[in-house]
Amino acid sequence: MCPNKATHTVLVVDDEASIRRALREILEYEGLAVDEAKDGVEAIAKVRARSYDVALLDIKMPRKDGLEALAELAEHYPELPVVMISGHADIKTAVEATHAGAFHFIEKPLDLHQLLVTIRSALERGRLVLENRRMRQTISERHANELTPILGQSPAIDRIKTIIERVAPTEARVLITGEAGTGKELVAQWIHHLSPRCKGPLVAVNCAAIPAELIESELFGHEKGSFTGAIKQRIGKFEQAHKGTLFLDEVGDMSLSAQAKVLRALQENTITRVGGDRSIQVDVRVVAATNKELRQCIEEGNFREDLYHRLSVILAHLPPVRERRGDLPVLLDHFLARLARRSGMQPKSVAPDAMNRLASLPWRGNVREILNVAERLLILGHPTEITLSDIERYVHAGARARDTLEGLVHQYEDLGAFRDMAEKLFLTRKLHENDWNISRTAVRIGVQRSNLYTRIRRLGIERDHAS
Repeated sequence: MCPNKATHTVLVVDDEASIRRALREILEYEGLAVDEAKDGVEAIAKVRARSYDVALLDIKMPRKDGLEALAELAEHYPELPVVMISGHADIKTAVEATHAGAFHFIEKPLDLHQLLVTIRSALERGRLVLENRRMRQTISERHANELTPILGQSPAIDRIKTIIERVAPTEARVLITGEAGTGKELVAQWIHHLSPRCKGPLVAVNCAAIPAELIESELFGHEKGSFTGAIKQRIGKFEQAHKGTLFLDEVGDMSLSAQAKVLRALQENTITRVGGDRSIQVDVRVVAATNKELRQCIEEGNFREDLYHRLSVILAHLPPVRERRGDLPVLLDHFLARLARRSGMQPKSVAPDAMNRLASLPWRGNVREILNVAERLLILGHPTEITLSDIERYVHAGARARDTLEGLVHQYEDLGAFRDMAEKLFLTRKLHENDWNISRTAVRIGVQRSNLYTRIRRLGIERDHAS
């Protein structure tokens, strides 16, 4: 700790000049730069004017004592390690200082070895805090670069961008509506990223993919032994999202029981784990999304009107691609470029007649379908430019097949065989879409998990190696 040149600065705060002078001589000999302040008021002013690596702060001082100064430093300069020193020390004062944010507490008369070891530890802690802050900033910037931008130039997309810019800095809850595949989760990601909570977690929950009997445990957690299979305590999504954002996707599929608990959590900012009796404080911003018409769900008794009003402080609607076909070239070009970059492939352009043909397709899967088509054309299409022939061969043929079910009907004379064929195709496709997760697929298609297992065995459905 004896560098030739001072690389760290210590602020010594004490109302006795002789103590300040003695500490200066010791610390400067150890290669540290030293600045002085005679009380808490002067110390706060100096910290505001420049940065320090460590502060040594006496407790008993006129005007503003050490504990008062510590509270202000901890609130406004939490990255500054503060070592409290006092000749009037007792256990209560030491505990109070530690709880107020002090790095360490040393009694007078000062032990030189203890003092230097403590300062060295404080400097190391300050270095780690700075590195962590830089790392978080780097991760934040990298995350922003990895986030897909809100693509499009249509008036509808301009409105969405404006909503994001205005609502993100606030604490207002947002309800995002739109068909499947329109990009609702992406909007939620940007709201979180541009918000003051961006350094906190963004926790996403797909309410449609969780069985009704497990949704409350997923959201609020559970205590060990609270139900059969609860072999250990589980922390729920609300607690995981503390100081951050909770994204409730497909909120319209949540059970009425879970809706009541979510409403209470939003009203009181507290949750109770399943099987628990203790209220847990949570600080969470909720952004929700649905592809359902919640007003109709309310009329049918499937969604609570009071929860709807809690969630829909701000409404943001994402239109389907068929209502903004002019955005298709922008979307397709972006996905082709991004996929080519990630795969190390040459980027491809799209011929004008090919783009016109693509614009005429129904795009029932919206942006998600565009991404899939872009990847297919990048891999299978012409090496340099995607042509009309590529569209007919790799895109339109599939769309045409979906629209010509009548052609399949003529291939079967027996209703049972046709039904088995259609059911097998349907289940295989849905299993593939859900990564062969049986429970999730069962929820999505509206059957019992045991029923789905029975159908898979009866139809001889097997997972292929490509799935």
